Amino acid sequence: MMSSIYYYHQIAIGRVAMAAKPSVFRADNPLPPDLSTDSSIYRRGGGGGGGPSSASRRRDLVFVVNPRGANGRTVKEWKKLLPYLRSRLGTHCNICESLTSGPSHAIDITREAIREGADVVVAVGGDGTLHEVVNGFFWDGKPVANPEGELMHSTALGLIPLGTGSDFARTFGWKNDPHEAVERLAKGLRSRVDVGVISGESGESHYFINVADIHLSAKAGYYASKYKRFGNLCYVLGSLQAFMGHHNEDLRIRINEGEWKVYSQVTALCIGNAKYFGGGMMITPNADPCSGNFEVVILQDFKWYDFILKLHRLYMGTHLLVKNVSSRSVHSIEVEDLSGRGSIYIQSDGEHLGFLPRKICILPSAIEMIC
Repeated sequence: MMSSIYYYHQIAIGRVAMAAKPSVFRADNPLPPDLSTDSSIYRRGGGGGGGPSSASRRRDLVFVVNPRGANGRTVKEWKKLLPYLRSRLGTHCNICESLTSGPSHAIDITREAIREGADVVVAVGGDGTLHEVVNGFFWDGKPVANPEGELMHSTALGLIPLGTGSDFARTFGWKNDPHEAVERLAKGLRSRVDVGVISGESGESHYFINVADIHLSAKAGYYASKYKRFGNLCYVLGSLQAFMGHHNEDLRIRINEGEWKVYSQVTALCIGNAKYFGGGMMITPNADPCSGNFEVVILQDFKWYDFILKLHRLYMGTHLLVKNVSSRSVHSIEVEDLSGRGSIYIQSDGEHLGFLPRKICILPSAIEMIC
């Protein structure tokens, strides 16, 4: 089926993508008869009898693009960027383009790219695409690895923010400027960043790099996803719908494996690995994805009009000074719904994950990122 095919289109000069597994990969251009096939989709460049050295080989960059992102604007901007990308990186890099065919496809593309030894997997789009690519770095609760186990080599995460929302990029002060992002890739400077892992009663792990949130904000995010055709206005529309019938709830919380404590009338609970969510709200202003800890912010007993009166504080990050708002640094947090109705929403990086209970832990320095 076409939906199960990974499209790896090689656009580097003098190079053709290879089909490592015919049932999984397809090269857009068939191989000329004078080129031999290879068991890897990434053929190491270089010449000479002994093969290329690690110092001289070309870097393999896989760009994961969601063609439906931002109502199709992402792929249009991506096509405009390609000539500059070729001219800036093509001399020293093997550039592989992979278009996603549906939900979770970016996860599969990323895992396969890492196993094939890619130097960098680049998420091209918004926080949703980045979220899937980050999840692709893990499998069955463990980091995905190149089975050849190359010493001193690991696949890094890259980002070209082109989607509806690019909240994670804001933490680093990055603009929605694709040319600036290409310059970061050209320099190739790496930094270790933390990743959050969420587990529930089923035991399945889910990963996030930006912000996970619970109750009203997560419910608003769930509804906002239905209005993405309106751009950043989707967050306003989602919030308005979430407010309808909303009730603050008592939650049972355990922090850093300590004692369980009941927090009354919780409106929203946000676990920040980075600072921003919801289209630019600085919800966890002290979060740092290189710190080894989350910042947890809890809003209690908020009314609908509190958000109207204090919305500017959420964008400025000054809401921590408001009554009924608390903040602390943690490395793990468990949250349960005391009502037993199973109706408290949870999301991460804007993706709906279901309902409480959940446990969220930090994985310090889990991924290398091009910064």
